[in-house]
Order: sequence, then structure tokens, then C-alpha cells
Amino acid sequence: MTQGVAFQPTDEQRRTVRAMSGFGVPHGDIGTLLDIDPKTLRKHFRHELDRGSIEATAKVGQSLFRMATEGNNVAAAIFWMKARAGWREKHELVLSARPAEQMSDEELMAEIVRARTARLTIDGE
Repeated sequence: MTQGVAFQPTDEQRRTVRAMSGFGVPHGDIGTLLDIDPKTLRKHFRHELDRGSIEATAKVGQSLFRMATEGNNVAAAIFWMKARAGWREKHELVLSARPAEQMSDEELMAEIVRARTARLTIDGE
């Protein structure tokens, strides 16, 4: 930008800032793309920075809601219920009542197998 000339944003720059803000691009990176510093970006594009992020979140929410309610995406429905309805999964952790030093080799192997199976069930859902 030329010294002494006031920055005047274009409609194309406004669309770019709004989109990049919605994608989660950091302000510093948006400023770099436009060859302006972050302070100038925030001064001239406050509306686009705020709305871009809000509009993107609303659009993803709308898409997720549609996937969850049309019955073709169980993961979306589960996520929605966890995030919006407070649902949660319960995992029960059972520890052996006896110290390992007091267990036989067979009992130790059985505990190892049980723990691995439990971990695979939790991790592999």
C-alpha cells in the first residue's frame, strides 16, 4: 500500500475476507493476502470478519441438523445429541481387587486380555 493513501476496501476484498473468516483463516494471514496489517484489516473489515465466522457455523449446523434428522447419518445424530442435548457415554473402568504381585501368571494374562479388549472397544467404537 502506498504511504499517505487511505485504504479503501473493494467488494471483492470484502467477499474474500468474509469467506476466509468463515473458513477459520487467522486475521494475520488474511491481512497478508490483502497486503495490509491486522489492525487495518480489523478496522475496515470488522463486519466481514464477524459475519463470515457466524455464517459458516450456521451453515455447518444446518447441514449437520439435516444429516441427523434425515436418518441417513447416525454419527451426525449422535454428535448432535451429545453437543446439543447433553447426552454422554458412560465408560466403566474396573480394576483388579488384588495387586499384580499376588496374582498367578494365568490371572495376569486374563487381566491383560480383558484390558486390551476394553481398550479396543472404547478406541474402536
